[in-house]
Amino acid sequence: MSPAFRLSSSLQLFAMATVLGGGVLPLTACAQADKASTGNPQAVSAAGAIGDASVPPPAINPPTDAVPEIPPVEIPPLPVVSNVEAHQEAARLEKMMVKTVKGFSTYKPERREAFISLAKDELSKAGLPISRPQLIMVVDRNEKVQHLDFVLALPDEPWVSIGGTPVSTGTTGRKYYYITPVGVFQNTADRLGYRAEGTKNKYGIRGIGAKGSRVWDMGWQTAMKGWLPKHETGQIRLEIHATDPQFLEWRLGHSASEGCIRIPATMNHFMDHYGLIDALYEQAASYDPRFAALLPKDREQTPIAGDLVIVVDSGPLTEPKIDPIADKRPLP
Repeated sequence: MSPAFRLSSSLQLFAMATVLGGGVLPLTACAQADKASTGNPQAVSAAGAIGDASVPPPAINPPTDAVPEIPPVEIPPLPVVSNVEAHQEAARLEKMMVKTVKGFSTYKPERREAFISLAKDELSKAGLPISRPQLIMVVDRNEKVQHLDFVLALPDEPWVSIGGTPVSTGTTGRKYYYITPVGVFQNTADRLGYRAEGTKNKYGIRGIGAKGSRVWDMGWQTAMKGWLPKHETGQIRLEIHATDPQFLEWRLGHSASEGCIRIPATMNHFMDHYGLIDALYEQAASYDPRFAALLPKDREQTPIAGDLVIVVDSGPLTEPKIDPIADKRPLP
């Protein structure tokens, strides 16, 4: 048999195999075959035996480098209620806090007005409008106040003070203690908070509260160094957390922290259970298992949940009160 006849026969058989195999091979078939034969020795023998009728023709494989389609994340909208419903919900929460939150107070009219007025000023500076009825956590760092107030902020009606508890913010005069910064801070889903492990330091103090207490992470913030006379600035991780229920909680109402905002354990639990500033976390929990794992399984998020914490100062910064315990034992 002449070489020309053998070549012609091979081409005919190749054409027949191509037709039987499902039509004309695409231009990329060579590249795909090379990829297949590199990792599969059997593919090499099959590809070399096209003229052998006992071997089936090579299959035409679909591309293997196609990017899989990822369904879009559906983020539920933030809860929106009418002003009437917001007032009713705020009144309900206030009644429950009166019964369950230690040290809760509804404040005198002048104090309520100060919380609201100062919070509005800080929001205006930050350029953040209120677009729906929501709760805002307002903290007055003034040494003579050291309290928080939950305020019902409404887009088109006067705001309402619900009430709050004593807190402890950053103090002066102690090395590495920062003054809690004034401003608007958002509890955004860009950061994941955590829960206290309840471990004690060498003084037997649980610095961020009992095991399971919630810690809200407000991110890195610029704060004044309270131990330096000129109050040079530095970076702190601003957090909101409980404190040791046995040794330190009774001292809330005085500036004592390293820059964070300390709150009572009962307020910590109430905020956590009803999601008072967890509006964005609740959204994230619908598509991110990390947030779903952090939030309480039995939570009852209020429809007026917000996401803003505003630190204000109702007076000039003064020297802290003398605390005899602070002079004897370092605090966390």
